[in-house]
Amino acid sequence: MAKDKELAVSEKKESKNKDKSKKQGGISKWFKDLKLELKKVVWPDKKTVVNNSIVVFAAMLGFAAFTFLLDKGFLWLFQFAISGKS
Repeated sequence: MAKDKELAVSEKKESKNKDKSKKQGGISKWFKDLKLELKKVVWPDKKTVVNNSIVVFAAMLGFAAFTFLLDKGFLWLFQFAISGKS
């Protein structure tokens, strides 16, 4: 019985030591892996970034104009329906 308790205590100590070593190496390993992955990234050049930014801005303006016109159209439609004028 006493040997079983001693064995259980020693196993717990070993597992705690393993957990600590995993945690300590885990963070530094994560940063090393992060650095390696960032080296694999193909970053766009300035021209591509500018062109993509222009496309996004133009699309944003287009959708804003469409939403504005849709809003004005519904406003006119509801005012026409409420007023009852022909």
